[in-house]
Amino acid sequence: MVVTIKDVAKEAQVHMSTVSRAFSMPHRLRPETRIKVLEAARRLGYRPSRVARALTTGRTHNIGFIVADIANPFFPPMIKAAEHAARARDYHLFIADASEDPAIETELVGALAKQVDGVVLCAPRIANAKIERLSEDIPIALVNRKMAGVPSVTMDVVQGARTAIEHLLELGHRRLAYVAGPRQSWTNTQISRTVHSVAEDRASVTVLGPNTPNENAGFTVADAIARAGVTAVLAYNDLLAIGLMEGLHNLGVDVPGDVSVIGVDDTVLARLARPRLTTIVVPTADAGTSAVDLLLQYTASDDLAARTAGHVSLPTQLVVRDSTAPPPNSAS
Repeated sequence: MVVTIKDVAKEAQVHMSTVSRAFSMPHRLRPETRIKVLEAARRLGYRPSRVARALTTGRTHNIGFIVADIANPFFPPMIKAAEHAARARDYHLFIADASEDPAIETELVGALAKQVDGVVLCAPRIANAKIERLSEDIPIALVNRKMAGVPSVTMDVVQGARTAIEHLLELGHRRLAYVAGPRQSWTNTQISRTVHSVAEDRASVTVLGPNTPNENAGFTVADAIARAGVTAVLAYNDLLAIGLMEGLHNLGVDVPGDVSVIGVDDTVLARLARPRLTTIVVPTADAGTSAVDLLLQYTASDDLAARTAGHVSLPTQLVVRDSTAPPPNSAS
């Protein structure tokens, strides 16, 4: 037997409109009334229709979650944490993969706009001006991009990259390389600037890229690294770093004996690679949770003028494993 709103109203001894408000507009009820209705619904096993609630409130209780590349092990912990945070707030997550393509990213935002209450863009590749235009149609929150007026979560890759370069300098390296990520990546820009800033007059820096952030691109760039005569490399992410180590191995270049390598993300692959990868730990799960929280806080008010775009910056740290060592012929 299907439990209806009428059954819940009878059980709670309230009007049916009170039951409706308990689920769609809880702020319109006294706390004790809402608790009484929810307890009655729980006893009867009643769950409100999402379609009916959307018609009443104008809200779908769905969130779009668009990632740059779902095959990248950087994203699954973030997706899982975001899904858990959304479900705890009675929201569902619609996950979409942009395949590192800004055109697909834009298309996905447009496709989701009528089906969700807001969209989280994770490591977006589209330009800020495009994000501003899209946010006029649907509320947007960002992960690893910071923009005025848009809720955002960033991971402090500046501090991470600074610590990584200082680690290499302390080991004695003076010929460094940065294997860059996508040109459109905000994170890539932050890391590149930091590498040059920290190295300054203390070391030379060769930049190779932009690159697609996967292991195949890392493997391909190994030959250029070997010819550049550098003794240490910071890569945009773990996938590039692991592909680079494999490529260097095939060329007979030892890691870390000849070239030290550092990645970014601390994915599970970093711990499984041989040598185990020194890398910058980024809190991807916390980023997923924070992105959902910021988006729902931003959309809580129907008054656009009253909305405040929050920002969360999450700390990073360097974990030193087996892929870094003093340069060859060093006295260190």
